[in-house]
Amino acid sequence: MNILVIGGSRNIGYYAALRLLATLVKGDALIKADVHNAWAASARKVEGVVDALIFTVGAVSSQTKFSIARGAVISPPNLVTQALLNALATLPSPHIKIITITSTGLTRTSKASLPFPIRALYAYVVASPHRDKLCAERLISHVGGLEWNVDEYGEIAKDVLDKDGKWKEMEGLPGPGTVQDALIVRPATLTDGECLADKTVGTDRRPYRVSEGDFKSWTVSRKDVGHFVFDAVVNRWEELRCKRINVGY
Repeated sequence: MNILVIGGSRNIGYYAALRLLATLVKGDALIKADVHNAWAASARKVEGVVDALIFTVGAVSSQTKFSIARGAVISPPNLVTQALLNALATLPSPHIKIITITSTGLTRTSKASLPFPIRALYAYVVASPHRDKLCAERLISHVGGLEWNVDEYGEIAKDVLDKDGKWKEMEGLPGPGTVQDALIVRPATLTDGECLADKTVGTDRRPYRVSEGDFKSWTVSRKDVGHFVFDAVVNRWEELRCKRINVGY
C-alpha cells in the first residue's frame, strides 16, 4: 500500500508513518505547489498510484502564541484548514483513502462528555486550534458526504474557512460526497506517553477505546493514536470508513 503522510515530520503522523512505511516529503503544506509535488513524489513510488493520505497537520510552538485573553492562538488561524484544502484540491483521485486527525471536544455532545478539567482546558487554552480543526472536519464532511448538523457542530469560523463565502468553489476541490473513503479520527488530549498497544500484541485487547459515540476520556498517547491509524488503514478500513471515530483511554 502506497501512503502519503502530510504532517508526518513529528507526533501522530510520524508514528503512523513508521508503522506503514509511508512516504514523507519535505515541503510546506500551506503552499499548494508543495502539496502537489508531495502527491507526485508519493505516486512515483508505486506505478503512479497513491492508496491513502494520512493528514496530521497541527501547529508547532513557533506557530503558537499564548494570550491571557484567548489562550493558545495559532498563526495563521487557518493553518490546518488551509493545508487540508491544498491536499484536497490537488487530490489525484477521489478513490484515495483519507484519514484526518482532529480532536475530541469539537461538538456540543463531545464537549459535554469531557471531564470537567479537560472541558475547561479546551474552552480556554485550545479554543483557537479547535476552531481550525472544526473547519477541517467541515471540509472532510463536505467532500465525503458526511452529515453536518449545525446545531451539533456550531457555525464554522469565517476567518478560518469562509472569508469570502466561496470555499466550496475552490479550484480542484472535490464535489460534495465524491470522496467515499474518508475517516476522521478524534483523539482525546494527547500525551507523549509510550504505545501501550504494543504491549498487547497477540491478544484481542486494546488499551485505548474506539467509538463513534462520545465517551469520557482524559488522554491518549500520540503513539497509541499512530497505532490506531495503522490498524484502521490495514485491518479495519471497511468497518471504519466514512465515520468519525473517537480514540482515548
